[in-house]
Amino acid sequence: MKEKRDFSEFVSELIVLADEVASFAKNPEIEIVEDAFTEFAMLVEKFAPILNDLRDKSKIMDKSAIRKSLESLMNELTRAKALIRSSSLKERIKRIEGIAHDLGRSLGMLRVASLEVSIDFREKIGTLQKKLMNVRFGGNTSLTSSSISTFVNEEKVGGEIEQEINNVTGDDVLLHLKNGDAEEFAVALLRLKKFIRGGKLDSGLINVEAAVSILFNRLFSCKTGNRLTIIQLLRSVALQNDEMKEKMTKNELLSAVVKSLTRDTEERRESVGLLLELSDLPAVRRKIGRIQGCIVMLVSILNGVDPVASRDAAKLLDILSNNTQNALLMAEAGYFGPLVQYLNKGSDMTKILMATTLSRLVLTDHSKLTLGQDGAIEPLVRMFNSGKLESKLSALNALQNLSSLTENVERLIKTGIVGSLLQLLFSVTSVLMTLREPASVILARIAESETVLVNKGVAQQMLSLLNLSSPVIQGHLLEALNSIASHPCASKVRSKMKDKGALQLILPLLKETKMKIRSKALNLLYTLSEDLTDELTAHFDETHLFDIVNIVLSSTSDSEKAAAVGILSNLPVSDKKVTDVLKRANLLPVLVSIMDSGTRSNSPAKSILMESIAGVAIRFTSSSDKKLQLLSAQHGVIPLLVKLLSSGSAITKFKAATALAQLSQNSPSLRRSRKSRWLCVAPSVNAYCEVHDGYCFVSSTFCLIKAGAVSPLIQILEDKDWEAVEAALNALSTLLQDEIWEGGANCIAKLSGVEAIVNVLEAGDVKVQEKALWMLERIFRVEEHRMKYAEFAQMVLIDMAQRSDCRLKSTVAKVLAVLELLLVQSSYF
Repeated sequence: MKEKRDFSEFVSELIVLADEVASFAKNPEIEIVEDAFTEFAMLVEKFAPILNDLRDKSKIMDKSAIRKSLESLMNELTRAKALIRSSSLKERIKRIEGIAHDLGRSLGMLRVASLEVSIDFREKIGTLQKKLMNVRFGGNTSLTSSSISTFVNEEKVGGEIEQEINNVTGDDVLLHLKNGDAEEFAVALLRLKKFIRGGKLDSGLINVEAAVSILFNRLFSCKTGNRLTIIQLLRSVALQNDEMKEKMTKNELLSAVVKSLTRDTEERRESVGLLLELSDLPAVRRKIGRIQGCIVMLVSILNGVDPVASRDAAKLLDILSNNTQNALLMAEAGYFGPLVQYLNKGSDMTKILMATTLSRLVLTDHSKLTLGQDGAIEPLVRMFNSGKLESKLSALNALQNLSSLTENVERLIKTGIVGSLLQLLFSVTSVLMTLREPASVILARIAESETVLVNKGVAQQMLSLLNLSSPVIQGHLLEALNSIASHPCASKVRSKMKDKGALQLILPLLKETKMKIRSKALNLLYTLSEDLTDELTAHFDETHLFDIVNIVLSSTSDSEKAAAVGILSNLPVSDKKVTDVLKRANLLPVLVSIMDSGTRSNSPAKSILMESIAGVAIRFTSSSDKKLQLLSAQHGVIPLLVKLLSSGSAITKFKAATALAQLSQNSPSLRRSRKSRWLCVAPSVNAYCEVHDGYCFVSSTFCLIKAGAVSPLIQILEDKDWEAVEAALNALSTLLQDEIWEGGANCIAKLSGVEAIVNVLEAGDVKVQEKALWMLERIFRVEEHRMKYAEFAQMVLIDMAQRSDCRLKSTVAKVLAVLELLLVQSSYF
């Protein structure tokens, strides 16, 4: 091929040749067309767009190195054409892969020779080259002598191009760096890289300072690929030339590098590396931390997935942390190591600065946990214990911020701070008064942990502080006392609180106009009322009862209502004076209204409120006072109690069933006989009750059947809470009283209650089993039920006869006797 041939004509011949090779490879006239040739043809067809682009740029591409690469390409295509037309199919299959690789190498030579062409064009060449080099047809993959020769030619061409670059002057490079278009700029970057990699920065061939300045200016506006190259070049310059580092300390230049911290992985990694390289300069260390977003991004990179960038970010943050302001910025970004170090080893003023900042930060639970794990608690406690006033205040405020996390509370308790906090609260020194509020907040948080009970006498000391404190501190103390008294193992503490006059201190607070104080006092009183019922009646007078009822009537807070009604429900039911006061206070209709509107809510406060209202209902449904029962029924208590059987908690179900049982006990005596001569107007047919054999009404005879309570009571027997199960059995057993037992047995059996009662025998406790056996003995007196359920019940009963508590054996025997199984199974006794 003559070099003098027109370049455009030369490329056109290549295009035709490539088309012929692709056509022959897909020619159907060939005896056998292999998949390998089809795939090869598809690859060769991709030459045309590249060669067309090359022909369009013939004026700038007609260079010696490019012609040599195209000659190599023409040789390989000619070989491919001859191979495809070969008669030996086996030989063609064997060699086609090698030719594909050789074509790829020829394209590689073209790519190396095309440095001045656009990046997009070279990427097209590279993409096709990669496909050709990686293709596998299953034939021989070893290099032929031709391919070895081609490889040598490629190296030779590459060397020629490198020589061309070396011949370019430094001024040419700077000119293209400064004023060149995108393509010229990219070529200039490559040439500059050659200078730097060749170690020629100090040779005088190029003005390095001017190059650095130009690179920084172009960094603001160039494309991603060029931007990465610029940062890499700057990093290389900084590594080789300490003097040039000084030229890279301008704010705008550093800001441009910091901006690259937000970009893709490789650029981010190089940017961190460059900043790290520059950070040995004091000016850079001062400026980096002040650039907006720099430290935030470094912390993000530190926590990222790129190990190289993360390692360099850690080193850079460590260097920057020598400045306290930077350490504070790191803490704001969620990196607390430097701040904790300053708390441990900084000067007194630095410690105060760190603690003050820590008190003002809005911390997530994860951040609080990290600070606790990193050791922030202990130095803060030391500051509080031994520092001056400003040190104590900043430390307490920081501890207040950290103490809302349970794990940190445990760490606080281990430091022994509780005693110091109490001592501070007892102090009357005026200069220490500002410390009392954060101290009380921390104590309230600490009190939430059961570990605080290890500190004996804490509750008593807090009680003695109640009347000595401001309303804010008083509120925190009440909150702390309630937390301590609420712990499951705190029964002795509650008893000691009573002995120390807790009730006398708390009851006056029920009239407190500040709602928060009143509410917290009410909560504490409710907690204490759970096991101090006798003491409550001793201290409660009519005024106190009216105060609590007024809270129920007027409060808009569900939690406050729940606490108030809870206190009333814990007062002894047998105290008739309390009942009389509550009746006169018109409490019952208010509670019914609350029950009616609140049974559909699932909030914790509503749940406690329902439990407490059901508890008060037990007082107003006492079986010994039919007039009081009638008052309750007329106010609509019964339908709402029935609802609670299905929707309430286990405690609520227990209390509701207990109240219904008390009402049902008197139903037989309140029924109206069908033969009664006092009935002026005959009642509705629907009013007749087969169980009570008379006319029943929910509001006057308290009939469980008419109230629809039997099914939900049977359903409770499926529960695992034995208090609720026992209460349900007690209510159902009222249908088996002497004069009505047969009708009650039929009713229970009709609603599938017999199976539920038998199942209770297998899992219930002794009291539950005893009540269930008593009921079965009566139910099985009816022959129909005895015949239907004997087989179902006998195995359970026989097993109980052998294994159950001795207190139950005689009752089990009675049931077996009713089933006529006692003599048959006598060997079991």
